Amino acid sequence: MPKRDPGPSVKDKELYETLRDDGASKEKAARIANAAAKSSRGAVGRKGGKATDYDDRTKAELTKRAAEIGIKGRSRMSKAELIDALRNH
Repeated sequence: MPKRDPGPSVKDKELYETLRDDGASKEKAARIANAAAKSSRGAVGRKGGKATDYDDRTKAELTKRAAEIGIKGRSRMSKAELIDALRNH
């Protein structure tokens, strides 16, 4: 299969191809590939939000987050079930 040409705007074409093969959208693959080319690939993996771990949150906080993303049956779930539902949504 011929390689896709992402165009001149993508700086790390190898990483772009790997991400696309793994199912990432064109936009997401290009964003990650360009960020990796700007710094080191390891640094890109360490970037991210400042959210706390689900295990460190209260059940009320988890229930609120579940409501925000539309998880059904959240009011009857235990804390462990909420964490599992949030991680696998």
